[in-house]
Amino acid sequence: MAKSKTSVRGHAMLSQVDFARLRAYRMGRVQAQLREHGCGEVKMIKADESGHISNLKRQLSERKIDRREFLRTSTLLGLSAAAAYSFIDQVSGGHFVEPALASDLPHGGTIRIGNRVDTMPNVHAIVNIQSGIIIRQVFDFLTDTGVDNITRPSLLAGWQPSDDLRTWTLNLRKDVKWTSGRQFVADDVVWNLKHALDEKTGSSVVGLMKGYMLEEYTENGATHTRLWDANAIEKVDDFTVRLNCKEPQLAVPEDLFHYAMVIVDPADGGKFFPGVNTTGPFGLADFEVGARAVFHPNKGYWGEGPYVDELQIVHLGDNPAAAVAAMAGGQVDGLYSANTNNVQPLSQLPHLKYYTAKTATTMVARGRVDQKPWTDPRVRLALRLATDRAPVAEVATRGGTIAEHHHVCQIHPEYAALPDFKRDVPTAKQLLAEAGYPDGLDLECRAAADETWMVDALQVMVGQWAEAGFRVKINVMPGAVFWDNWIAHPFSVTNWNHRPLGIMVLGLAYRSGVPWNESGYSNPEFDRLLTKAEGLVDVEKRRAVMKDIEELMQKDGPITQPFWASIFTFYHEKVLGFTMHPSYYIYGNRLAVAT
Repeated sequence: MAKSKTSVRGHAMLSQVDFARLRAYRMGRVQAQLREHGCGEVKMIKADESGHISNLKRQLSERKIDRREFLRTSTLLGLSAAAAYSFIDQVSGGHFVEPALASDLPHGGTIRIGNRVDTMPNVHAIVNIQSGIIIRQVFDFLTDTGVDNITRPSLLAGWQPSDDLRTWTLNLRKDVKWTSGRQFVADDVVWNLKHALDEKTGSSVVGLMKGYMLEEYTENGATHTRLWDANAIEKVDDFTVRLNCKEPQLAVPEDLFHYAMVIVDPADGGKFFPGVNTTGPFGLADFEVGARAVFHPNKGYWGEGPYVDELQIVHLGDNPAAAVAAMAGGQVDGLYSANTNNVQPLSQLPHLKYYTAKTATTMVARGRVDQKPWTDPRVRLALRLATDRAPVAEVATRGGTIAEHHHVCQIHPEYAALPDFKRDVPTAKQLLAEAGYPDGLDLECRAAADETWMVDALQVMVGQWAEAGFRVKINVMPGAVFWDNWIAHPFSVTNWNHRPLGIMVLGLAYRSGVPWNESGYSNPEFDRLLTKAEGLVDVEKRRAVMKDIEELMQKDGPITQPFWASIFTFYHEKVLGFTMHPSYYIYGNRLAVAT
């Protein structure tokens, strides 16, 4: 028999024979216990747990769903991550261990990270992940979706959905105080949710929650949104908030981690300024748009860390070469993101470490469907048919995968495989002619200078589109200018960051009338199908609805989407505790400087 070894968990690592025996023993014990209670198959169901979690456990035991789907969905429904990992370990007989947070890190020192520093008049209305990285150092979220795409409590102690997924009870932690010394209570949560969902705020949170928290109404000929019921957001007591939803919704905990859904002191009204009151890991010491943001530790922070004496976010501008120079010269210790233009020179610097993650980050080319020529779905389809996706992906990504023009990624659990979408230039020309453009179209496409990988991709696509009659001029704009009014661009390319579920990004980007619907797309059938998918726990049922959504998007949708991108960055080797989050999130409180 092979000799055992010691694992990181402090248990013996067994030979294949011993492992098989142990697994059979465990499963036998479980089955015997269940047979005593009249059960024939592995269930491991507690009497007080929801029917949805019981079904998920049964499905995992019967191998109808995989471990990733069990973890993601069971934790959304209120099972703790530790309990979910433990259940998998019991069923599989293996060592499927929940990732541990950093511990025993050294204290002291300063870390500087290269990232945009843009104006932020209201934190609930930020429009890019770079701003999200800044505000998350100061403010907390109710939940935390980690690098493993599993959602855990943060300011919440936990949550319980009703079996019909229309009532969500949110339980607050009782050990959290604002830096002013005031207790964090339910009134704070109620105000933040209502502020983010107020159409006057202009928050992207509306795109996530409109289907289940809001209703439309008409006033003076204009369409508006409001809470669907006066009691939609209900304070139960000082440490309990209840969401009473219009429709069933699976992704409430993940929606609460959307980067614009930070929890701020109502007295500050969502403003961002040095000394702002917070429950978060850092206080904001200095903030200068286009220059830097400086953070000092919140000594009374309830969570992990911070470990450093000071954290800085340094604005490096749009030029990728500036990031290389800053890393080489010691101006910064890490980057929010690297790209294909500076990976090679950064890789040559011996003191840097490379980090990467496979994600649902992507780029889309889209026109405003309320402006010609994009009002005609034949023109939109022609642009997709004129695009050869593989060469675009090769130029713009490192390790990316081919997308299918519907914005649902292969790594999303509800992704439905469709027949390959093939390039067809003759059909694209025919569609343009049928739409009234037999001689083709002259267009301008806008792009952000700080997203050079998208500019590279656009240059390849412009060459391809010309073969079908789309004559496109590229307008590369400074990043701050592009993002200041990105919704209004008649034709542009835009990056969309990773979301754990396909239903989330579809709600943010394409649901009718939401703030981040940059194309102005409005299709009642799309909205109906999306709302239906959002309320389905069973991934197979959700996938069946998603198939209809994907097909609709390929035929009628507003986007041309060639690829999904892996993301990557570099940090100085002295920086400890960093892990590449699929959504680019940086947890400054978990970083430390090697001594």
